[in-house]
Amino acid sequence: MMGSPSPITRASRLFSKTDQTDDLKAITVPPLVLQGDDDQVVLYKDASLLQAKLLKHGTLKVYPVYPHGLMTTHADVINAEILAFIRS
Repeated sequence: MMGSPSPITRASRLFSKTDQTDDLKAITVPPLVLQGDDDQVVLYKDASLLQAKLLKHGTLKVYPVYPHGLMTTHADVINAEILAFIRS
């Protein structure tokens, strides 16, 4: 909400057209993928489900009704999840 709509729209279009398949396959540390199923910016079915398949040893957590900014709107839950993942 802090940026101008025109550059944000252009950046979103470019980002969505970038193939990150090889980059995701190259990650060797166990990653944690977090996303809300109510994300209106990046649809989880088009993003995190595919990412989790491409990442070796990835852990996927999809949160019901959490939005795109879940790290801000639900910081208590997300921070606890990240800490638990790091400790494991």
